[in-house]
Formats: sequence, structure tokens, C-alpha cells
Amino acid sequence: MKNYFLLITGLFIFNISALSAQEILWKEQAAFDGVPEYYQKWNYPDFNFPSDQKAWDKERLKVRETLKGLLGNIPSRPEKLTVRTLSKKQMNGYILEKFIIDNGIDGWIPGYLAIPTNVKGKVPVVLGMHGHSSSKENVFGINSATAQDVLALLISKGYAVMAIDSYFNGERKGTGPAGILETQAKGADQESSQFKINLWFGRSLWGMQLRDEQIALDYLNSRPEIDSDRIGAEGMSMGSTRAWWLAALDDRIKVVVGVACFTRYKELIEQRELKAHGIYYFVPGMLQHFDTEAVMGLIAPRPFLALTGDSDAGSPVSGMKTLEKKLDTVYSLYKQKEKFKSIIYPETGHVFTDDMKIEMLDWLEKYLK
Repeated sequence: MKNYFLLITGLFIFNISALSAQEILWKEQAAFDGVPEYYQKWNYPDFNFPSDQKAWDKERLKVRETLKGLLGNIPSRPEKLTVRTLSKKQMNGYILEKFIIDNGIDGWIPGYLAIPTNVKGKVPVVLGMHGHSSSKENVFGINSATAQDVLALLISKGYAVMAIDSYFNGERKGTGPAGILETQAKGADQESSQFKINLWFGRSLWGMQLRDEQIALDYLNSRPEIDSDRIGAEGMSMGSTRAWWLAALDDRIKVVVGVACFTRYKELIEQRELKAHGIYYFVPGMLQHFDTEAVMGLIAPRPFLALTGDSDAGSPVSGMKTLEKKLDTVYSLYKQKEKFKSIIYPETGHVFTDDMKIEMLDWLEKYLK
């Protein structure tokens, strides 16, 4: 782990370390270099936004419905939540609760909720989303400091913070269809089996992951301490992708910060980097309709900040440049171009750095506070 400087904010001092700093930075190659000719000739969609806001307001409804259809036959969320509070502790400046929520389909969702004690009235909240092979503990800095730890920073500024374990991560390991056997196998055994069993039932694992995040939002809306009109989402890697997909599908998310995975699918194919993302990430039929600009465009005009390294194999620069142009266009339809911002960091890989955390906080302070 590469250690970065100590970041001091309010009463908190904590160490931030990179998620997995790359010793040899990835470099983008020429488009389709080494890709077999057959794949080069496939018809890859290029979504273009309408030239006026009214036309887009109408079309965006169709895009959202298409996305919901592509995710599969996702079961309805529980009308009445079953929540168990496992612990509640008074910490330095906040109350920390550990809970589980029955998702009504295949298990309990473990999570943490931290509520600052030095703020009067309802507080804004940030839904923190962990990366692949990570957990809610990483978002909260529990057990050890990690690059994804944002709790102390956000609590010190008066934000509540929530994080849950997504499927096949954290405390949900060993809860797939093969149970404990999946914790004994090497590789992504549980991730693969949950992807497979959901396909059999006509739905995607990705759709089920997003469903759990929406259940977390349902729980937040039930809490009297939380200002439900000020809910933000931030995440790193798989968490970043969940953050912008969730905001695209659910208007309850008011502000988005995505670290890494600001990705366009065509360019992943061009760069031969489909391997840079786990199987959970792939939505059947997606490229028969549009690329990721259509998903991200659904966030507009809500504030969206993307923070990405130029040497991250999972986010080719050529794709990021295309996304920047297209999202500038859709935000301009609302005359709110400033609410979309993309920063591409030079000679930076798949990491969540101190500079990125400062940008994230500034964005939240500007648009969520």
C-alpha cells in the first residue's frame, strides 16, 4: 500500500492509502489494435442527445424504462422494511449504528449508519459505496484505514454516512446459493454463482445490487434524523459505477461523486480491457441500445463529479473524452453545464487519492450542504 499524507479535518486525523497503486501505469493503445477484425465490424451504439431540453425530457423517460428492462425482472422492493439494529455506539462526534435489512429475496443486507451529534435538525447524508472485493468497513475505516475511508472527513463536516455490503462482498461472503462452500473457493466463485442464478430467474446480478442500494435509500427515508432531500452518493471503482447507475434510476440521489470507472463500453472493447471489470458489471443487451452516456445523462441536471486516473485500465481516456463531450451537451440543455465536472489525473491509476477526496468534499459542500 502506498501511503499518502495525513489529512487533518476538524478533530479528525486519519491516514489515507491507495486502493491498489499500480507500479506500472497502464497506457492506452491505438483503437482496436489487436482486436480481431470480426469485433471491429460490430455495430456499437453512439447515443446522441436531442438538441433541446423538452425533447430530452421526453426521451429520457424511454431511456430509463429501457434500462430497467435490461436489468431484468427485478422483484419489487419490500413495502415494509424489516430492520434489525445490531449495535449502537456513541463515538467521537457521531453515533454509529450497525444494522441488517431483509431484502425479501435472498438474504439480509448488512450496513452501518453514522449520524453526527454536533448538528441540529435533519442532516444531509452520503451513501458510500465500496469497491469490488471490499466492504462497508472500508468506507467507514473500521479495522484499518483504506483509500475508500470517507467517514471521518464527512462526519466532521456534518454529514451522516451510510454504507452497506453489496452482494458477494464483506459479511455477505458465504451467503450465495452454495453457502459457505463459496468462501473456500479461489477467485470470484460466489460472484459467478450469483450472476448465474439470477440469469436463470430472468434478472441481472447488477440489477439486484442496485435494488439493495434502493432498499438502503428506503431505510434512510424512514429515519427522522435524515434530510431526505439531501442524499448524495459517492463510491470508488465498483462503488463509483453503482453510484452513477443508482442516480440514473433513482431521483432521490441529489449529488454524485464517482472515483474511477468513468467508463464507456465501446472503448473498453477497443482497448481489450473487458477483463478490467468483474462479471457483475455486465448488463445483457446494453449495447443493442446505447452506451454509458445514456445512463449518465439521466443524472442531469443533478450535480455529477467524475474523478479518474489517466492510467486506469478500466477507464480508457478515449472513452472518458467522449463521455465528457456528450455529458457537457446534456447538462447544457438545462443551462447548468457547471454541474457536471470530470477531472482526469495524469500518471494516475485505479486509486482514490487525497486530492480526489478534497475535490469530493468541495463538490458536496457546494451542492449538498
